[in-house]
Amino acid sequence: MLLHTHHLHPHLLFPSPHSHASPFPFPFPSRTNTLRSRTFPATSIRTGSSSLRFHSYGRRIRNSAAKGGVSETEHNKQPVTRAYPFHEIELKWQRFWDHNRTFQTPDDDIDTSKPKYYVLDMFPYPSGAGLHVGHPLGYTATDILARYKRMQGYNVLHPMGWDAFGLPAEQYAIETGTHPKLTTVRNINRFRTQLKSLGFSYDWDREVSTIEPDYYKWTQWIFLQLLKRGLAYQAEVPVNWCPALGTVLANEEVIDGVSERGGHPVIRKPMRQWMLKITAYADRLLEDLDDLDWPESVKEMQRNWIGRSEGAEMEFCILDSDGKERDITIIVYTTRPDTIFGATYLVVAPEHPLLSSLVSIAQSKHVEDYVDLASRKSDLERTELQKEKTGVFTGCYAKNPANGEAIPIWVADYVLGSYGTGAIMAVPAHDSRDYEFALKYDVPICWVVMPDDKSIESGKAFSGEGTIVNSSNTLVGLDINGLSSNEAALKVIEWAEKSGNGKRKVNYKLRDWLFARQRYWGEPIPVIFLDDSDETVPLCETELPLILPELDDFSPTGTGEPPLSKAVSWVKTTDSLSGRPATRETNTMPQWAGSCWYYLRFMDPHNSKELVDKTKERYWGPVDVYVGGAEHAVLHLLYARFWHKVLFDIGVVSTKEPFQCVINQGIILGEVQYMTCRDQVGNLISADSTDMLNEHKLEIIPAEKVMKSGDSFVLKEHPDIRLFARAHKMSKSRGNVVNPDDVVSEYGADSLRLYEMFMGPLRDSKTWSTSGIEGVHRFLGRTWRLIVGSPLSDGTFKDRTVSVDEEPTIEQLRCLHKCIAKVTEEIEGTRFNTGISAMMEFLNAAYKWDKHPRSVIEAFVLLLSPYAPHMAEELWSRLGHTKSLAYEPFPKANPAYLKDSTVVLPVQINGKTRGTIQVEETCTEEDAFVLASRDEKLSKYLDGQSVKKRIYVPGKILNVVLDRKNIKVGVQ
Repeated sequence: MLLHTHHLHPHLLFPSPHSHASPFPFPFPSRTNTLRSRTFPATSIRTGSSSLRFHSYGRRIRNSAAKGGVSETEHNKQPVTRAYPFHEIELKWQRFWDHNRTFQTPDDDIDTSKPKYYVLDMFPYPSGAGLHVGHPLGYTATDILARYKRMQGYNVLHPMGWDAFGLPAEQYAIETGTHPKLTTVRNINRFRTQLKSLGFSYDWDREVSTIEPDYYKWTQWIFLQLLKRGLAYQAEVPVNWCPALGTVLANEEVIDGVSERGGHPVIRKPMRQWMLKITAYADRLLEDLDDLDWPESVKEMQRNWIGRSEGAEMEFCILDSDGKERDITIIVYTTRPDTIFGATYLVVAPEHPLLSSLVSIAQSKHVEDYVDLASRKSDLERTELQKEKTGVFTGCYAKNPANGEAIPIWVADYVLGSYGTGAIMAVPAHDSRDYEFALKYDVPICWVVMPDDKSIESGKAFSGEGTIVNSSNTLVGLDINGLSSNEAALKVIEWAEKSGNGKRKVNYKLRDWLFARQRYWGEPIPVIFLDDSDETVPLCETELPLILPELDDFSPTGTGEPPLSKAVSWVKTTDSLSGRPATRETNTMPQWAGSCWYYLRFMDPHNSKELVDKTKERYWGPVDVYVGGAEHAVLHLLYARFWHKVLFDIGVVSTKEPFQCVINQGIILGEVQYMTCRDQVGNLISADSTDMLNEHKLEIIPAEKVMKSGDSFVLKEHPDIRLFARAHKMSKSRGNVVNPDDVVSEYGADSLRLYEMFMGPLRDSKTWSTSGIEGVHRFLGRTWRLIVGSPLSDGTFKDRTVSVDEEPTIEQLRCLHKCIAKVTEEIEGTRFNTGISAMMEFLNAAYKWDKHPRSVIEAFVLLLSPYAPHMAEELWSRLGHTKSLAYEPFPKANPAYLKDSTVVLPVQINGKTRGTIQVEETCTEEDAFVLASRDEKLSKYLDGQSVKKRIYVPGKILNVVLDRKNIKVGVQ
């Protein structure tokens, strides 16, 4: 049966270039089979699931026949003028790369004698919103590095995958009744399509997703190794519990007492949780930071998060109502034992285990209410330095072991039960938080440290070091008066250890990692609990993966039990070794789990026998360059380092650290918004009138009504009205999100890639500008016309180039090799914007040449290829090559052409300098004299004159001695 192609869906006519396998073979794109604009309708080309429409930026072409406009059918007949045919060549080369697996990194037969380069993006969470133009910033940078290193002869590993478990998909499933796997897979397909449309050279054969059982089998395997070594354990700990979401939230997911997602109330409550003992690796995590090529700000954030401090644990005895010592002591941790004589009260955390034993009957209701209020705050809220300090007196006292004084015990939420011992000795004279608290609640303040300059600022605590005062008690044998803070601290610790009042202690802010979520959409934890003894039994490794069961109802149970408890037939099981009835763990792993080790799986993604082959890991590890957002500076990077060190200890990996170099790309802000206000009668208010602006609502002004005036922006019609100009982070709520699909359809993927690199330094935040992308698009159009020539009358281009098979001039070689040197240097330094500037300078120079030698043009195309790969591949093909340029050697600068070989030569007439000429360093005396004779300024001295002799010092001077009998009158 014959099929008429005009009735077929575009997907059938033109199979998606984004699939791994193509339904029919694509021959290598040659200059004779280039797709023409008539092959596709001008208004729509479908690629996979996305429709690329060629329209004015940000607008859709609509069928407007009913309104007297041009219908879409009529529009298709109208010629479309483009700077170059990106709509044809980009689809063509994406298909070619897919079909030929151009960027596939060999798995088993790789030549390990060659150097390796492992460049990795922090893999994305595939949300339903798809990419916005901020996402490709880092991806483009890594792609440039990957393409550049391939051309330098490296084996390059440049993979992509999906961090696909997590709460957003589960919440969407609850709201819509759609299984989270369906929405996640749909989102992944959209992301993959968008990434491929931008020409990124990922090895898609290594693609992994954390939701696939073949992947999370090994996440579960790592958990079992942690469990075997005592690094995974269960504990009842206070957590951020969100009843509406039915799950525990991390501190970072709670803002002002409500969940970041949905704004639901969050409370603190104790729950049985799985914990990972990251604190056992605190010192190694801290020490090994020094050897990493990471931003110093990221390393400092990790140091602060780990928070290693040296101090002492001190014991304070509790007093009864008669002032006698009870058999209860409170242990506090302090980094300033030198200030113990200044401790005028103790503070315990609301969750301190001894609190109930300390509270008097009179204060019990006040304390109970306060503890309930504190349970609704996250740790971040409680420790916020700017917040007002609150607390309640317990009605109980303790004895300061240094001076024997009875000091009150308070409960306050600025002390955390998870840090130190959950109790502190408060020294208000020398700690700002304690000082604020003491002032508020009228607690005594005792100064025990005098600054070295003897100056104490009124109304403030002095938290620095100095000389100890008011700190002597002969009854207990402790006198530290006159000592420096450091000397005093050592003496107090020595006294405490001898007297039994305390001991030296190293402490960390770092807490063990809470590793359980009351969610459905996560990795099942591979343990069971025996019904008759409640014993925890890990699954045998042969039973992995423990596959997540199918559920129709993902909503919270309302009882605190995780949604997995609804899968009754899955939950009830038997121990494979003993045959005893058992119950499965129904908590799941947090989203961080799968992202802790994915970089290792990319090295060996199809291995069913082990997490990663040791030979492959030794070759590829560690990651050479890891690019991602600074928001992952602590949690993801710290957790990944922890797991990696555990894997190092058990012999799975050969390196101490997973990521040798980390780069944080900046964010792309939305286009600048211009704003002003109006007063009550409607008059515009200038931004100078800041005292009035707070009373009025900001009004957005369209960009076409704005002009620049000095350093400010003003209204064109009212230049006296200065405007606010501000760019915001892209978000749907602000309506300033730019979809890369729209940009690609209007300007092409190469233009988007080039613009994102040209906006400014990779690590800086930048503001999106449509006029900016138009500028780099013009640069690509000029590049195309320089090499291919001007368009024909019908708007198409010739299949060949206008380059010539001639030897380049010295000047052309100099211009080329300076460009090569600059582009190479800037790629190596990830200064991509200045590399693009160098290519623009080359293009400007090349437009002045009469002819364009092929050898020079080919080298320039290779320079351009990491940045604009689609155009470069097409130009390379039109230059007569039959293979992809992906593995062509990257041009090398010849030092001989980098030196400026011309010199400025002074010219003297009869010993007096009359001018200068520019000559080659190797210029002969005769050539120098000829150039001088032709010089407009010098020729008037030489024309018609008889030369007696010439004195020539190469590169230094030319002195022409004239026969004085023939010198023209009036010339000298």
